[in-house]
Amino acid sequence: MLKWRNHEFESSSSTTEEFKSFSRDIKKYLKEKMVGYNLVNYNRGHFYFSAFFEKDEKFIYISSSDVRHFKDEWLNNLLVRTAENEKDYTGGRNDF
Repeated sequence: MLKWRNHEFESSSSTTEEFKSFSRDIKKYLKEKMVGYNLVNYNRGHFYFSAFFEKDEKFIYISSSDVRHFKDEWLNNLLVRTAENEKDYTGGRNDF
């Protein structure tokens, strides 16, 4: 993921190949870092991503801000919170 550090993403009205590549990399990275958790839902949005991980019927939700406007926020300031299930976008207390 170091290749994306300090990266300035191209802005576009449609999803760029650059962001698609980043999204594949961050998905793989998160799966590697969330040892013992299963990725149950991953969403590549319009220059943001979110994911749900599950372990022992407990869920964690992870979400980024828009990578084009907030440099390295995807690395330094991810939203992380508990969730009831893989569709609970409101979940527990916000942690960053």
